[in-house]
Amino acid sequence: MTERDDETEPDYRFTLANERTFLAWIRTSLGLVAGGVAVHQLLPGLGNEPARSLLANLCIGLAALLSALAYPRWWRIQRAMRRGGRLPRSPLLPVVSAVVLVITLVAAILVVTG
Repeated sequence: MTERDDETEPDYRFTLANERTFLAWIRTSLGLVAGGVAVHQLLPGLGNEPARSLLANLCIGLAALLSALAYPRWWRIQRAMRRGGRLPRSPLLPVVSAVVLVITLVAAILVVTG
């Protein structure tokens, strides 16, 4: 990447912190994929097939969303730091919270109803 006139290299600690955040999103995505596969393949006694598929698809869908948006988020933050601008807000955070809440509610219903 070349440095533009209006960009400066940010403090390496901030760059590395941004990278760690990116990797945390990727780890979360991998965990959601593993959870979705586990629910679908390893828990036949948890609810019926459509309910397990719903839960698995919610997990895997959120994983796909997170992994698809992690790099653009990293890039926007990195660019803002290089330009000395304000850090962009992420519309992803409320979406992730809402989908995790739905996943939790579906899982709780499946556990309670057997």
